[in-house]
Amino acid sequence: MGNPYTQNQFGQFAVLRILDANLDRAREGLRVVEEWCRFGLENAELTQECKSLRQELATWHTAELRSARDTPGDPGTVLTHAGEETRADVQQVVQANICRVEEALRVLEEYGKMHHLEMGSACKHMRYRVYILESKLTSFSLHQKLRRSRLYLVTSPSEKLYEQVEAALRGGLTLVQYRDKEANDQIRWETADKLCQLCHDYEALFIVNDRVDLAIAVHADGVHLGQQDMPFAIARQLLGAQRLIGRSTKNSDEMQQAIQEGADYIGVGPVYETPTKAGRAAVGLDYVRYAVNHATIPWFAIGGIDANNLSEVLAAGGDRVAVVRAIMQAEQPTDITQYLLNQLSKNTETAPSDNTR
Repeated sequence: MGNPYTQNQFGQFAVLRILDANLDRAREGLRVVEEWCRFGLENAELTQECKSLRQELATWHTAELRSARDTPGDPGTVLTHAGEETRADVQQVVQANICRVEEALRVLEEYGKMHHLEMGSACKHMRYRVYILESKLTSFSLHQKLRRSRLYLVTSPSEKLYEQVEAALRGGLTLVQYRDKEANDQIRWETADKLCQLCHDYEALFIVNDRVDLAIAVHADGVHLGQQDMPFAIARQLLGAQRLIGRSTKNSDEMQQAIQEGADYIGVGPVYETPTKAGRAAVGLDYVRYAVNHATIPWFAIGGIDANNLSEVLAAGGDRVAVVRAIMQAEQPTDITQYLLNQLSKNTETAPSDNTR
């Protein structure tokens, strides 16, 4: 087995190779994430954080570590996994590389303690920074999708629920809320879980009505709360900062409260009378006009809106709408979705910009 001194030298050399390999891995992963933050999200803060982490890692990537590299003799270079061969979308690329960075930093933290007194501690702090970066990336991506969404489908119970939703997704829908007040919890969970996967397959946002626990259980992108639902602060505590929380509002006081609480978006309505909110008087287009001038977060006009009256909502200044029956009861959900999106797109192109867009 050789003498202890030789074994000790070999062990030290192996540690240098481990550190070199994982510094490469972490820096490469960060660069992949940084490019998306820069060119995809166009977010200076997240781009700078990736760059800062890369530069700090570079200070530890010394000539001593680089000289220990032996790529031809590394058995790991020929290993691969089927999951690494394809990426379905940008989110998978970013998530895979964030995980790669976190794993590499854990290795650097442990083996770095053997190499340099401060290296292990430095890599530990960087690992926590990457956890925060991951949360911010998730939050920013969800908010970016929300801001880009103009049409919001709120589902109603239907024997053709999945078919109707998928048809709308094929038409370009990017935001879906699962709403069912009557089904038992087992049915709700099964339905929400399947709808969530369906929406994510189409890179659309998936929101659960009322039920924070259900949203967490199926990994939904957020929850929509009515005025009588769980207190906003409790919902935020349970969901975390990265998920979306929407709020129903029917007057200016409720709007301002939702904004102060930190809602990510609000529903404005019901604009017209609707069986979805049976017994509730319509607020009309005046509240839509109020939202145009006072809402500082994304908002969706909702309540009885369809292809026949959409033009009235657009004329009042609304540029995002939520619908139920217009899609859920449509014979051609794909076609009506495309029509509604086309009308909203035309209106957005001619409307003045505001801070909620």
